[in-house]
Amino acid sequence: MFITTLSLFSFEDDSLPSVDIPHLDKLVHFTFYFVFTALGCLSFREMDRRNTPLKKVIVKIIFYAVIYGIIIEVLQGVATRDREPDLLDVLANSLGALFGSFAVKYIFSGKTPLKWMK
Repeated sequence: MFITTLSLFSFEDDSLPSVDIPHLDKLVHFTFYFVFTALGCLSFREMDRRNTPLKKVIVKIIFYAVIYGIIIEVLQGVATRDREPDLLDVLANSLGALFGSFAVKYIFSGKTPLKWMK
C-alpha cells in the first residue's frame, strides 16, 4: 500500500527538497522492490508454515513483484496528470525483485545458520 501511494501521488515541485543525484529514482525503485521481494518471501514462508519449497516461493514473489510494478507504471500514465510511465522504472523494479530473491536464496542457502525447511 505504501509503494502504491507513493507511486501514484503527485508531489508539488516546491514542496520537495531538490537533490541532484543522477538516476536516484531508479535506485529508489530498485530498493523498494528489493525489500518488497525479500519481505514477501519471508512472510510467505511464515504464513505457509514452511511447507512450500524456497524455489517455488521465490518464483511466485518475483512474478507478483514484476506484475505489480508494471501495473503501477501503467496506472501512472493513465490515472495521474503529471506522472508518466517509464520502462526504465519497470527494469529497476524487476532488477530489485531479482536481487531481493538472490539475497533470500543466499540467506537460506546453507552457508548461513538459517534453513528453509523444504
